[in-house]
Amino acid sequence: MKCGQADTTARRIHFSTFAAGLLLGLSLGSGWTGLKPWMEDGAACGCPRMALPVIPALSFQPHQPKPEYERHKHNETHSHSHGTGLDTIPLVRIGPNLRRFNSTSAENEIERVSTLLRKSGDSFNASLATLFTNCWPNTLDTTVLHFSDNWDNLDAFVITGDIAAMWLRDSTNQVAPYLHLLSKTEPGQEKMIQLFLGVILRQAKSINIFPYANAFLYNSSDAPGWPSDKVHPQIPTNAEIPTHEAKYELDSLCAFLKISNRVFESLSPSTKHHALRYIEDPTWIKAVQTVIDTMRIQQTGTLEELGKPAYKFQRMTDTATETLLLGGIGVPAKRVGLIKSQFRPSDDAATLPFNIASNAMATVELERLAKNLRKVDCHLKVAELAEDLAKEVRAAINEYGIIQHPKYGEIFAYEVDGYGSHYLMDDANVPSLLSLPYLGFIDSDDSLYLRTRKFILSDANPYFFAGSAGNGVGGPHCGLGMIWPMSIIMRGLTSTSKAEQKVCLDMLLSSATSTGFMHESFWKDDVEDFTRHHFAWANALLGEFVLKYVR
Repeated sequence: MKCGQADTTARRIHFSTFAAGLLLGLSLGSGWTGLKPWMEDGAACGCPRMALPVIPALSFQPHQPKPEYERHKHNETHSHSHGTGLDTIPLVRIGPNLRRFNSTSAENEIERVSTLLRKSGDSFNASLATLFTNCWPNTLDTTVLHFSDNWDNLDAFVITGDIAAMWLRDSTNQVAPYLHLLSKTEPGQEKMIQLFLGVILRQAKSINIFPYANAFLYNSSDAPGWPSDKVHPQIPTNAEIPTHEAKYELDSLCAFLKISNRVFESLSPSTKHHALRYIEDPTWIKAVQTVIDTMRIQQTGTLEELGKPAYKFQRMTDTATETLLLGGIGVPAKRVGLIKSQFRPSDDAATLPFNIASNAMATVELERLAKNLRKVDCHLKVAELAEDLAKEVRAAINEYGIIQHPKYGEIFAYEVDGYGSHYLMDDANVPSLLSLPYLGFIDSDDSLYLRTRKFILSDANPYFFAGSAGNGVGGPHCGLGMIWPMSIIMRGLTSTSKAEQKVCLDMLLSSATSTGFMHESFWKDDVEDFTRHHFAWANALLGEFVLKYVR
């Protein structure tokens, strides 16, 4: 397959999307009231309280940003439905008529995995089957607020869960656990392909509008998420896809490359031609070039751009990690070949400007992009630019991103500045140092990674928390003592030990016994004290972990 060979035949498959107002009244089980309380409670961790958009005809309702994350204490007084008598997890998946996106291939996969797990007849696997049934399809069930299956205008708007906006990073990771379905030949596969292409093309349009944004809204009728932020370059007004938040995060750009690469690599030979629908699309290649150009710009040292910084961000807030110092420029960086990221994957301001895990992800995705473009003999100049940048960043990681720890020896630093300073920690959000093998940057049995892993999962890491409810990595976003299930999942995904994977799954099952879902974080001594009722990325990642475990 080469450029120019895509099937351009226009086809239409009618897909009915429910009014978003319907979701406001969903019931996810006895004692659980769907999306309505998510909107009323507001978003956790500094995200704004937002009303769910009615798509496509009606606009967003006004909302007010909330300065701090909100913790919830689960007080369940009703009994849930359970998959079997052995389950400890409530079955809380919504019914087919309320799901945003129905897929035959997804339903077949749920049945396959659940049947496989329940064969053992023990409580652990029965509970895991129910948790998988709740979590793995959660993105499809509840967050695909808009989907166009018109081959000439493919589009998908995938919100993060309880926040009615589409994050580049989250949306990529939310749909990633369904990638293996693209290689299956069964009824409904074409619709799944259209969903992935819709996500890619919407992300491409969004990046072309404003590459320094991390999250976007549905259309021009929606009110900006943070209108008082002072951002340079200026956020475009009256754009087709409005910016929700303009925190520049390197991994957001990498997420677009990741989903583009993985779809190409996951399609079967008989459906590979569909990849050309976006590879040959001018919108997509413009976005790829914009990503590479932005990465190059962000290699610039801070003192090189005095008086004319490429990016500035200021927010009126009492939370230090919600804004940048030095008038919005952020911590100074010296040009060394690494790419700056003034905000982290957690949406928190960086302590030092070069995030090593994000740079590692950039290296991997740029390398894969170059390889994939050459396979179809397309955009070869862009492939060369991507490969050159990847080589430069990988060399800089090896030179500046590895430090000597007094106890653990040579390990990766979390952040550096190019001047010789480094920050030792890890954060739960991916890309993280713990996730480096998951990203494809390093083997899980590499000695450098294993030393870094030991550091991360110890009290030497200031954001590793252990208590009576479990242990895992958190971060500044939700505060000290708050363990993120995402970090427990990532520990399992990067482990080569079945025993360690089971330890992780035990903790995750314990954290979900009341609600049946993953959360953003929970208090180290009490799983009922958590943040975010609906965090689709964590649910998707849990599904990905279970798929690995059953293999």
